[in-house]
Amino acid sequence: MRIALVGCGAVTQAVYVPLLSRRRELFEVRAVCDLSRTLADAVADRLGAPGRYTSLQAMLADGGFDAVLVLASGSHGETVRLALEAGYAVFCEKPLALTRAEVAALPPGRLMVGYMKQYDPAVLRAVELLRDVEIRSVEVTVLHPSGESQLAFANLVHAADADLTQVRKAEQALLDQALGADAPESVRSVYNISLGSICHDLSLLRRFTGSPTAVEHVATWGPAPGSVEISGLLPGSARFSIRWHYLEDYPAYRETVAIHHSEGTLELAFPSPYLMNAPTVLTVVSPGEARTEWRDVTEAFETQLLAFHAGEEPLTGAEGALEDIVTAQRIAARFAVQNALPLGGEAREL
Repeated sequence: MRIALVGCGAVTQAVYVPLLSRRRELFEVRAVCDLSRTLADAVADRLGAPGRYTSLQAMLADGGFDAVLVLASGSHGETVRLALEAGYAVFCEKPLALTRAEVAALPPGRLMVGYMKQYDPAVLRAVELLRDVEIRSVEVTVLHPSGESQLAFANLVHAADADLTQVRKAEQALLDQALGADAPESVRSVYNISLGSICHDLSLLRRFTGSPTAVEHVATWGPAPGSVEISGLLPGSARFSIRWHYLEDYPAYRETVAIHHSEGTLELAFPSPYLMNAPTVLTVVSPGEARTEWRDVTEAFETQLLAFHAGEEPLTGAEGALEDIVTAQRIAARFAVQNALPLGGEAREL
């Protein structure tokens, strides 16, 4: 598969460059694009890509590839729209977009949204084990140190040769559309955390039970971005709770997902996502209080890319990504209502 990359920042350098380098029998990187020419050149040099661009439109027009991997930060809605309209298959890192309107504007085409935890072997095993049981609750805890500490090992190339003024203005306009122009920073922060990090947990809820049917409580505390607590209803009679804590100097990233069901408990313990082939530990508590640990070093990011290469039906497409945007808007709306804060835009409808 001949591919082009959009975005040459931290995730691209720490995750996708090593993966694509070791799977050259499947992927040939023909072009890379970033607003920073320094980053575009650095990634292109590592992957042997002949095309280096700072303009997405120019890269799409020149072509020479079959698919586009959208790996930049922020909303990807407009980039994905342009790539699909140009006839390319698209793999897009989460979040797909910041607004429901961006998703509605996407043309038909082959699209996979990247939620690598859905492809984690421990998650796939858990899905199998949960098929015939009644899930009572899903409880999530995320301990999130700084990105700098998580990526200190990766020897990233940094650059300041890109003007991001227009990008930031566009992002603010999308947040205005999602939350209303008068939404305060506290509401915007909850929304950004929900779509930027907690969305991984929303994607797991979609796999285990389906998306939340209601968000009942949202609280925040601590220095920004601080801690966020969310709880509500899942399909059937189940409930969920998510506690997300940004702890800048915490020793290591850790995420635990406990699924309590009619016959026992499954607990998933995820390591930092940037540590390639570090296994997620699945602990199974079964009748007789037997505890079994299961782990597999197969890399979830790699399994996801292989599924895209094979043309498999994605575990998340536009519809699943839209469900996560709706849930994130419900989270922001509940937080605003509880604290008597201004709210407009798409979230007001929820």
